Amino acid sequence: MARYIGPKTKIARRFKDPIFGPDKSYEKRQTPPGQHGMSRKRSKPTEYAIQLGEKQKAKYTYGVLERQFYKTFEEAARKKGVTGENLMKFLEARLDNTVFRLGIAKTRSAARQLVSHRHITVNGKVVNISSYALKPGDVVGVREKSKTLETITDSLALSNNKKFNWVNWDGHSMTGTFVSFPERDQIPENIKEQLIVELYSK
Repeated sequence: MARYIGPKTKIARRFKDPIFGPDKSYEKRQTPPGQHGMSRKRSKPTEYAIQLGEKQKAKYTYGVLERQFYKTFEEAARKKGVTGENLMKFLEARLDNTVFRLGIAKTRSAARQLVSHRHITVNGKVVNISSYALKPGDVVGVREKSKTLETITDSLALSNNKKFNWVNWDGHSMTGTFVSFPERDQIPENIKEQLIVELYSK
């Protein structure tokens, strides 16, 4: 399963945003990566560089590599509505992202690992494909044998205050429902998706 496994703090510093979640190293040093940090004279980025940077930011945030990201974009472009908003909705509907939003995992990378290790079910059946696209009404749950896993119980204990309108969590049964695709203003990620659309439209 292809995924990014390189340095995360360095990437967060590049985008000036802790896109991989809480990061003590990032909090200590938020200057751009490189030996000279802010002291280096940096030229004004071109329009293409800004658009490319926004695409890279979205890819790193959701843990998606180029081929899969472009396939998601093509699907968003075919769908009725605003392409950029559709792209964000489809990224949010990924199984690993939904596991993260439900609070079953502390980060998207941890959610991806839970899915690939067969700890997660969709509509009662084990699904180990992180990119599995959920549809409204799908029920995501924790496999019966996995409900006592420390990593899951610890994450759920910390997620009580995190609520998202497009998913519902039932702590008693340890299942959550993907109610609907979120509206763009409900998605908290600081991504300018219109720049991605402009990049792919060149």
